[in-house]
Amino acid sequence: MSNKPAITVTRLDMQRLEHMLEHLDNYDAAAEALEVELARANFVGHTEIANDIVTMNSKAHFYEENSATEYQLTLVYPQQAGIEGNVSILAPIGTALLGLSVGQSIDWHTPKGKVLKLTLKRVEFQPEAAQQYTL
Repeated sequence: MSNKPAITVTRLDMQRLEHMLEHLDNYDAAAEALEVELARANFVGHTEIANDIVTMNSKAHFYEENSATEYQLTLVYPQQAGIEGNVSILAPIGTALLGLSVGQSIDWHTPKGKVLKLTLKRVEFQPEAAQQYTL
């Protein structure tokens, strides 16, 4: 990614993600990329996060500039990634989306080398806003 906007992550998500990273069978480049993102994040309590920020298990709408396509994605832990519309936090795009707020954009390099500009349009569901802290 060539641009990295400021990101905000809940302390609860950070703790859960660190636990997941510690228990991975295969610590690879994806896990390392997630650690880099967590290291640069601003952290807040799970009751203090703004409801327009992508947290774990958030369902959000993104606009891709080049194709003028809107995507709906849910950011999940790896074990839930097989369901359509779910993107794993360990996928490069999942790592890039964590902590974004509405209006922020990222440049994402696809596995085929294409650069896509994704802009967060809205957060349809955020567990913290719904007070669902055990997801």
